Amino acid sequence: MRATHDFLTETDILQIREYVPQAFAAVQRLYTAVDHAGEYRALMGTQGQRLEMLFVRPTCRGQGLGRRLCELAAANGVREVTVNEQNPAACGFYRHLGCEICRRPQTDEQGRPFPLLYMLLKTQA
Repeated sequence: MRATHDFLTETDILQIREYVPQAFAAVQRLYTAVDHAGEYRALMGTQGQRLEMLFVRPTCRGQGLGRRLCELAAANGVREVTVNEQNPAACGFYRHLGCEICRRPQTDEQGRPFPLLYMLLKTQA
């Protein structure tokens, strides 16, 4: 999270950390990608038609892993992704996949002043 959410303070990150177990428990499907040594490369969580989380290890970015995970999500019925507007790398990634913004609330789901972009996922399944 520190690699992509530079708009968050350390206090924000510590507060969010408390929600992580709930976030994992709330997703219907949790996917992980590991390398041959068993090291985590990526994590994706989906709930219904929504991609709830996608994290790719910084050293693994640009290798097509995020795209492949989004294609897997789309093949399993995911049609929407939520991204922090203040995360330009993620916004650019989803735009590169052809996603379009469908709504933009001014706050995140916990009411903090971090605008979210709800985007339609349009990857090839």
